[in-house]
Amino acid sequence: MRTFYPSDSCSKESHLNSLNPQSWLQVERGKLPSSASSSAPLCRESFIKVPEPQILPHYKPLDYVEVLAQIHEELESCSLEDRSSLYLLQYQVFRGLGETKLGQRSLRSAWQESTTVHEKVVFGSWLRYEKQGEEVIAELLSSCGKYSEEFVPLDIASYLPVTSPEAASVKVKRHISRNVVLKIEQERIACDRRKIASLSAPFHAMLYGSFTESLLDEIDMSENHVTPSAMRVVRDFSVANVLIGVSKNLLIEVLVFANKFCCESLKDACDRELASLVSSMECAVELMDFALEESSPTLAASCLQVFLYELPESLTDERVVEALTRVNRSQVSTMAGKASFSLYSCLTEVSMRLDPRSDRTLAFLEKVVDFAENDRQRVLGFHRLGCTRLLRKEDREAEEAFETAFNLGHVYSATGLARIGYIQGHKLWGYEKLTSVISSVSPPLGWMYQERSLYCEGDKKLEDLEKATELDPTLTYPYMYRAVKLMSEQNAEAALEEINRILGFKLALECLEIRFCLYLGMDDYEAALRDIQAALTLCPDYRMFDGKVAARQLRTLVYEHVESWTTADCWMQLYEKWSNVDDIGSLSVIYQMLEADACKGVLYFRQSLLLLSLQLAREHASSDHERLVYEGWILYDTGHCEEGLQKAKESIRIKRSFEAYFLQAYALAESSLDPSSSSTVVSLLEDALKCPSDRLRKGQALNNLGSVYVDCEKLDLAADCYINALKVRHTRAHQGLARVHFLRNDKAAAYEEMTRLIEKAQNNASAYEKRSEYCDRELAKSDLEMVTRLDPLRVYPYRYRAAVLMDSRKEKEAIEELSRAIAFKADLHLLHLRAAFHEHNGDVSSALRDCRAALSVDPNHQEMLELHSRVNSHEP
Repeated sequence: MRTFYPSDSCSKESHLNSLNPQSWLQVERGKLPSSASSSAPLCRESFIKVPEPQILPHYKPLDYVEVLAQIHEELESCSLEDRSSLYLLQYQVFRGLGETKLGQRSLRSAWQESTTVHEKVVFGSWLRYEKQGEEVIAELLSSCGKYSEEFVPLDIASYLPVTSPEAASVKVKRHISRNVVLKIEQERIACDRRKIASLSAPFHAMLYGSFTESLLDEIDMSENHVTPSAMRVVRDFSVANVLIGVSKNLLIEVLVFANKFCCESLKDACDRELASLVSSMECAVELMDFALEESSPTLAASCLQVFLYELPESLTDERVVEALTRVNRSQVSTMAGKASFSLYSCLTEVSMRLDPRSDRTLAFLEKVVDFAENDRQRVLGFHRLGCTRLLRKEDREAEEAFETAFNLGHVYSATGLARIGYIQGHKLWGYEKLTSVISSVSPPLGWMYQERSLYCEGDKKLEDLEKATELDPTLTYPYMYRAVKLMSEQNAEAALEEINRILGFKLALECLEIRFCLYLGMDDYEAALRDIQAALTLCPDYRMFDGKVAARQLRTLVYEHVESWTTADCWMQLYEKWSNVDDIGSLSVIYQMLEADACKGVLYFRQSLLLLSLQLAREHASSDHERLVYEGWILYDTGHCEEGLQKAKESIRIKRSFEAYFLQAYALAESSLDPSSSSTVVSLLEDALKCPSDRLRKGQALNNLGSVYVDCEKLDLAADCYINALKVRHTRAHQGLARVHFLRNDKAAAYEEMTRLIEKAQNNASAYEKRSEYCDRELAKSDLEMVTRLDPLRVYPYRYRAAVLMDSRKEKEAIEELSRAIAFKADLHLLHLRAAFHEHNGDVSSALRDCRAALSVDPNHQEMLELHSRVNSHEP
């Protein structure tokens, strides 16, 4: 699930100091971009009905920190051959946490650590699938003279050892001729007896052994189902040990012959030549069955690579699916070597996203279970198998799979068992099952109470849902249920307030859909239109009411009930929403302008500032210099700063523009460590402000210019920039001006400035967080409690409160404060601080666990590496 995390700050821990909680929390100000995504649609019965929460087909251990730490520890000492499978497990943990980017990094590590060509093919293709749409980055890098190997198909043959012909010692008898003629029907093929004998033990026995043929100068081979053309290829290979210019059909015939007569070097040569001919899906489909039947590993792996390279489209081809599912263990080994479990894990992941109910998904899952090598792999296989069986309404088989996963230690599979019990009419049993789970673990997790709420009513249900939200505020079902219940009680304002709690920090499609329905029920068509247009921005093909109605159709119907806007009206509305820091409103207005066929490149660029997706802007650029700017941002946002700067300069050479100068200034300011670069950044921003642009972007440039002046300690110039930015309603400039006040030792003015931002901004959790730095401890605690209510995913408040508790010598409470956030958010800084607390308390094993888990999140974090090294040296 993609989620917005609007943030102006990222944090960095410092060493323990007992005087001030801020000493625990050195805060670095910067930009933390974010995004949004979708979840399951809603049903519609009597207007609004909340669907049951989905049983996620993921690996969800009770203590993901412990599992990540175990994986990290195993990676420190395991053999090279085991590393990729451990990174695969790490990927599955991050997948269960909803951490997409961390999961992709684990797949990249699995790919980089692969020791066999089969692993490289599987993980490389899987990573390519996970990063669909990012091929443009490789394309842009190549235009800058930088190349990536990530998405390039491998030359399989070059990774596999060549089978050399075995030299056979031959005792030549005087009466045995040096040459022999192999007769096939009416054709006679003269061969060197010694050369042919060297191809295999059977040939050697036939030509030099005790068989009658060894005494013959001419041997009839007609009964061996080989053509004269194929036999001539065999003869030529026996002399030159190479195949030159042999057609595909002839290679197939020769390989069959080589298999029959155990000519391993000839078979290997044919295998490699055929593999080099696999260049399309049709060719791979045609040759895969043959490769498996003849046990040709190079050809089979090459065909497999084509199948995987074309994911997910290849899985819509029944021939491909049949080739991948109707295979025995030996054939899978031929095709995938030791990467069999990884292969079917990859295929399962893709197939479940296409259709988790399909026969194809079921077949792949059965292979996952079959090739699982340890309990952790079996847990994932059986749990996923249970999820698919349940969706297919195969309750008995689903129950068996969930039971197996549960007995192997995957407590989350209890959700599947409880659902099946409920389906079979045993609602009380489901409630008792979850009660047993809750009582058996410490601490319990939010999903446990959410699941138990399904099997009770009234106050008990609401109590469980409140507890679920307390333990894991990211769960959407509790908010949705409470909102709909309040609406059914004719309490519309409370219903909106409830659903807005989750939409304030998590832009989930199912929650937007609920709010859309609430607004319709209140006849507020403008607000309903805003939400459905925002939903369509996030997912253009979104379907509502359990997939029964296309959101586009509903949008058309609602649009008829609102006043039409001119292009000028739309720009004014966008200006208003942007100034009020209203992300959903801004997305909605941009969507409406795009529907009206306005300047698409510019509008998609505006959209990208909220969603961080610039490819549509690039595709709809109206000129080369505009396209180069978008390409520069794409490269910069993916960590290729130098190449991004190169694109900006190319754009400026074509035409001086605000966006090109702004990109160059932004990238240089963020990447250069040279203090003297500040003057260059100032010059570039001044050049940008001289170019035509709208007030929204001018305000951003003035804000950035103010930040540069602050860094250069030119506070008067900085204040002028922020004030000018505010004049064009760049609301976020209040934060910069507050910083200026603070640096001038006017903390009260800084506090008031942030208060103005809080009053103006619709999304204001970050403003409360920043204001907390400009007031006394009690007011700070109050502001940070508000931050947690508005956006429980922001980690600074937890860290601050934990630091305050630690300073008050309440070590247990401090660790509990961090632990309640860690339970639903895998955050490096939370883990780092908790590790430091454990170290301070002398709990070396817990500190080491958190260090290892944190390094799983960011393996290169320098302070974390130092703490890990220090703690590790204390371990007995």
